[in-house]
Amino acid sequence: MRSAPALVFSALAILVLASCSSGRRSAEFTLDGVTAPPRVCSLDPQSFAQAERIPDFREANGCGVVNGYKVYTINDVGLTPSATITCDLADAVSNWLSNTVQPMAQTVYGQRVVAIKVLASYSCRPRSNRSGAKLSEHGFGNAIDIGSFILADGREVSVLNDYYGSGPDQQFLHGIRARACGLFNTVLGPGSDADHRNHFHLDKMFLRKGRGTYCH
Repeated sequence: MRSAPALVFSALAILVLASCSSGRRSAEFTLDGVTAPPRVCSLDPQSFAQAERIPDFREANGCGVVNGYKVYTINDVGLTPSATITCDLADAVSNWLSNTVQPMAQTVYGQRVVAIKVLASYSCRPRSNRSGAKLSEHGFGNAIDIGSFILADGREVSVLNDYYGSGPDQQFLHGIRARACGLFNTVLGPGSDADHRNHFHLDKMFLRKGRGTYCH
């Protein structure tokens, strides 16, 4: 029979291995056909967002963020929690919030959106967390996952709970998703697959020649 210290050591070793297997550095993905976004910013996010510039960084496995910012608010809309994203993605989110989300919220609810709940921004992992898949755009800080929208009166409109509902919530969520296509190069959500049933995935995947937007 094993001694008590040996059993404790074995249990700790299992816990450490388990934590490593779910950590971003042990993610199993391929870089084949994956291209990092260009290193350009058409607009400094600090002109429209409460944001902090972060130093460029590269991880040994291919992940990393260039021209990245830690963003707390965009156009006076709070991000909960803050998001680590590229300047180009921040600009696209700003345009979407100003020209689509807020007008739709006023039309449907008669009030504005004051916050969005962020489920993911920078994360070094494969697409849909599936081992062996290509590196996710999250691995470049080039994607954001939004789970819900908070209105001025405190009401929460949830992608998971309200997308397939009826009435104003459905109208709002369907409308802002449809109009995201083009502002973003990839738009995914409920109906795309099981992994996106509870959020909108928006990214600015660098489009190589012969590729267009993917909105599904």
